[in-house]
Amino acid sequence: MSRTRRTSEGHGRAGSVLSGIAVALGCVLFLGGFVWGAVVYQPYTVPTDSMSPTIGAGDRVLAQRIDGSEIKRGDVVVFQDKSWGDMPLVKRVVGIGGDRVACCTDGKLTVNGKKIEEPYLQGGQSASITGIKSTTVPAGRLFFLGDERSGSLDSTVHLDDIQHGSVAREAVKGRVDAVAWPMDGMLPTPTGFEQLPGGISQPGPLKPMLTAVVVGAFLVLVGAAYGPIAQRARRSRTRSAEPARA
Repeated sequence: MSRTRRTSEGHGRAGSVLSGIAVALGCVLFLGGFVWGAVVYQPYTVPTDSMSPTIGAGDRVLAQRIDGSEIKRGDVVVFQDKSWGDMPLVKRVVGIGGDRVACCTDGKLTVNGKKIEEPYLQGGQSASITGIKSTTVPAGRLFFLGDERSGSLDSTVHLDDIQHGSVAREAVKGRVDAVAWPMDGMLPTPTGFEQLPGGISQPGPLKPMLTAVVVGAFLVLVGAAYGPIAQRARRSRTRSAEPARA
């Protein structure tokens, strides 16, 4: 056996080993990303336009399964409260226990007297709300508004109840991180609330999960493609070498 042939076979075996490692690692990342996502996130379909333009009717969202005690101002959450109806609802948290919420001052929502910039609203305005009288959110509860302020059935329609339109933190089922369909991606960061005590929530692990899935798929494809490509390359080298031996 010629030295050239032995070298070629050695390279082929090393390539096969690397190919197998790439496929195995790719499968781990790809399947692991999906399993991780299924454990951490729950998909929901939004039934109305009350969160427009951030989320439209019929959009499919991904909500991270977190405890209601972790929710902060500005979060978009899925919650269910029987006094609001039987189905899960999607709204934005604008006040937490102890906050004084009102609207509008210079067209802006105020929380504890601070005007809140809300660029995620249509035109960036809150003035379409007919008005929220100054309301203090009870301890352990959350005050919700829809991003479509003029038509959302949110805390503003429950202001006269004993809890001033608020909902218990325990009613929260998850925090929405992204719109999965249509593929609008991650929700905008609610920066208008970050100067208030407690700040705002950081995004969940959705991006690392998607990265794991994409990288895993790439490694599987590259590893699987190595065999046919390497075989074709060996045949080409063999045909090129035949005239030289003659």
